[in-house]
Amino acid sequence: MSPLSSLKTDPRTDLETVLAIETSCDETAAAVVTRDFRVISERVFSQVRNHAPFGGVVPEVASRCHLEVLLPLVEETLSEAGDTRPHAVAVTAGPGLIGCLLVGVSFARGLGLRWDVPVYGIHHIEGHICSVLLERPDWRPPFLALIVSGGHTETVLVREFGSYEILGRTVDDAAGEAFDKAARLLGLGYPGGRILEREAERCGEASVPPLVETIMPGSLDFSFSGLKTALLYR
Repeated sequence: MSPLSSLKTDPRTDLETVLAIETSCDETAAAVVTRDFRVISERVFSQVRNHAPFGGVVPEVASRCHLEVLLPLVEETLSEAGDTRPHAVAVTAGPGLIGCLLVGVSFARGLGLRWDVPVYGIHHIEGHICSVLLERPDWRPPFLALIVSGGHTETVLVREFGSYEILGRTVDDAAGEAFDKAARLLGLGYPGGRILEREAERCGEASVPPLVETIMPGSLDFSFSGLKTALLYR
């Protein structure tokens, strides 16, 4: 029997905790966080080695990896947090790769039923925005958020937590996606962002001519697909 079935909830309200689960793409992550945004424990399993031979994320491979590692990862996370049952479970419900999301959501719902605690589906872009509270728990809207990740590049006006207006977004590739594709064109391997950063640092302050404009004229939208074309023909 899994240790997850025998956990007891800590009765102290100042230690109310949430188990957070993330499986939207190619990393499996779990954390126990208190209501005042303190991270008690966290674990991340990276799938870079699994996807590197393919030069990018393979959705089916990613889903299978989540299936294999999610249970032991959560057990380790809860063990480090003191083997107490969380008061709720939060899980990434989208956007992301559908198979990967299903693994995390199904697992979270199972825990919710077993522990009789609520399960909350989280929009993972909102998670990016709210992650500022881990460093600045006193931070309050309104503010401007720039989300730059492998799958998303957006500028968002945060009027209140839960009330957002997208001011600009990529019309083609996300910034992280463009880095991965650029690295593939240059034969540098995967993941591209880290490799390109290392190569840029190695070059020091060598002058690099601008390739293309990444801001769409007359709007706040981005476009990164031109980077690939510029690299291809230079």
